[in-house]
Amino acid sequence: MQSATLHRRAARTAAVFTALFLVLLALVTAHWGPLGSADREIVVALHRSAVAHHGWTRTNRVLSDWIWDPWAMRALLAVAVGWLLWRRERRLALWVAVTAAVGTGLQQAVKAAVGRGRPRWPDPVDSAHYAAFPSGHALTAIVAFGLLLWLMTLHGAPARWLRPVAAVAAVSVLGVGFTRLYLGVHWPSDVLGGWLLGAALVYGAIASYGYAQSRTGERESAPDGRVRS
Repeated sequence: MQSATLHRRAARTAAVFTALFLVLLALVTAHWGPLGSADREIVVALHRSAVAHHGWTRTNRVLSDWIWDPWAMRALLAVAVGWLLWRRERRLALWVAVTAAVGTGLQQAVKAAVGRGRPRWPDPVDSAHYAAFPSGHALTAIVAFGLLLWLMTLHGAPARWLRPVAAVAAVSVLGVGFTRLYLGVHWPSDVLGGWLLGAALVYGAIASYGYAQSRTGERESAPDGRVRS
C-alpha cells in the first residue's frame, strides 16, 4: 500500500511539473513580452559582470564545461547503472538508462521544434551550439542528481549520506543554471525549462517504476492470475 501511494504521488508530481513546463513552453513560443523583457534584463546584467571579471568568468567556464557538463552527468549515471548491473538489478538499471536517454532525446527534440535563438553579444565570453530552449545542462543535471538520490533512497541510504548528496545536488543544479546565464549562452527561461522538464522526467521514472514493481508483486503473489487479499 505504501509503495502504491508513493508512485501515485510521484505521478501527480510529474504531472504538475509537466504542466508547468508546457505553460512555459507556450509563453516562449508565443514570445510573451514580459517574459522576454525579464530574460533580457537578467542576461544583460550578468554579461556586464562576465566581461569585467575575467577570473570569475574562467571559473564559470570550468564549472560549466567540465564539472557540470552533460557528459560528466551522464558518466555519473553510467557508474550508477554499472553498479546496479553488478547487483543484478537489471530492471532498475534499465529504468535509469532509459530515463537518461529519453531526457537527452526529448530536450534535443524540443530545441529543434522551438528553434529559439541564444543571446548574442558583440563581446561574447563563451559559445554554445544548437537552439536555446530548454537548457540541456540544466535538464541533465537535475535528471542525474534526481535519479541518484532516488537510487540512494531505494537502497536505504542513511540520512548522513543523503543529506550531503542532496546538498551537492542542490548546489550543482542551481550552480549549472547560474553558469549558463553568466556565460551568456542561455536565457533564464531556458534554464527554468530544463529544470521543469528534468524534474518531470525524474518523477515520471519514479512513478512508472513503482507501478511496474507493484504489478510484478501482484502477479508473483497470485500465480493463478488472481490478486490475493
